[in-house]
Amino acid sequence: MSEFSEIEEMYLKTIFEVHMESPGEIVKTTQLADLMGLSAASVTEMIQRLSLREMITHIPYRGCRLTTDGFQLAARIKRREGLLEVLLRDVIGFNGDVKGVACRMEHAVGIELEEALDRLLGYPETTITGQRIPSVERDFGSVGVGILLPIRSLPEGSSAIVEVIVANDVDSFTIKNSGISVGTSISVSGGIFTSDGLKIKLSGSISQRILARVTSMED
Repeated sequence: MSEFSEIEEMYLKTIFEVHMESPGEIVKTTQLADLMGLSAASVTEMIQRLSLREMITHIPYRGCRLTTDGFQLAARIKRREGLLEVLLRDVIGFNGDVKGVACRMEHAVGIELEEALDRLLGYPETTITGQRIPSVERDFGSVGVGILLPIRSLPEGSSAIVEVIVANDVDSFTIKNSGISVGTSISVSGGIFTSDGLKIKLSGSISQRILARVTSMED
């Protein structure tokens, strides 16, 4: 797929956001113009351009809908925005306009960087405001020694060492009280996760944010 400009990506993402609020509805030209703060004439011109690129279906005098390709690209853009929000607040500790900065940064993120961010952040499922991050297929099938995984994804019979914890202050307190920190050894047996013989009791969302490197696998 050829590259898209920042403004084209913003249109696609905005249409996607409207779709998420009202699935199946046609996105009206005037509605899109209001959301983007642009004239109806400018929006109509962009709709026609994106229609030629087969990202949207233009419905004259009514508005537009995303095509399958357009939906997939828009979801990917929205996903990158969500990952960047988590990075800015939970890792960097940025307290400014997180959403605005993430929105400006998302256009520079390619697939490889997106995958690296996803892994670093512990494969988050929601943004900092609780909105669902559009999901993708992740390949955890080829798991072996040396692979970095969220602890909830560690395979049966494996052992691993915690290397990365991505969490806010509240979750960090919970994790610390559970006895887990960077360098902690974790084992999985019978579907139970243990550390130093003690059962680990953490929610799925928190354990998704603790990354451990596999050190051994059951034969």
